[in-house]
Amino acid sequence: MDKARVNALLALRPDASSDTPLYLQVANRLAAAISSGLWHADEALPSERTLCETLDISRVTARKSLDVLFEQGLIVRRQGSGTYIAPRLVQPLSRLSSFSEEIRNRGFAPGSRWLTREIGIANQDEVLRLGLSPAANVAKLKRLRTADDTVMAVEMSTVPYRYLPDPARMGDSLYAYLDAHGTPVVRALQHIKAVNAGDEIALMAGIPVGSAMLMITRIGYLESGLPIELTHSYCRNDYYDFVAELRR
Repeated sequence: MDKARVNALLALRPDASSDTPLYLQVANRLAAAISSGLWHADEALPSERTLCETLDISRVTARKSLDVLFEQGLIVRRQGSGTYIAPRLVQPLSRLSSFSEEIRNRGFAPGSRWLTREIGIANQDEVLRLGLSPAANVAKLKRLRTADDTVMAVEMSTVPYRYLPDPARMGDSLYAYLDAHGTPVVRALQHIKAVNAGDEIALMAGIPVGSAMLMITRIGYLESGLPIELTHSYCRNDYYDFVAELRR
């Protein structure tokens, strides 16, 4: 670690005179440091040995502190490699925004790894959901959505041809493209369900087959009420949370 990082870590030393258990003090201070950006998404956290030596704590205390962070979803463990910062995304269900906007708001760098961008014939589901004529042309987008280069979701979007005639000219954000061309998505219906990753999705997301995922189906609408977007997103369960505020 560089000197600045070491000094920042030294500042996290627990207070032995406090009534709060040492492992909770360390866990809370590490969590605050992660939130402040001391480590970035998918970056390795210092080893247990380094934490012990730098924070002057026992191996048991270090391990229990990391267990707390793991349970909170702040870190992930990779066998034989170490402990890494999890690029977790907490997305409110009451606000319509793009993946890129949400990732950027959380301090991560959004990105896409394109798998396919092409014009094709709408299938039956796309015809029904988007209100298209049979055999209509549509833009089909298939990509991996990333945060700081970590794969967060596998996304497949369909847009009527007249709104996206050249998919190759679209950047990382579909919504930014539609905004720039005067056809913004102003309303959306979203359905979320739990699924297990099949062979293809698991391979693309870099997770074991059968892993739990959140499948989100979204239909976006124009101000006129016409549907403009059909998106199926397979989100990694270990990186995604959705929160809804309820009022009475």
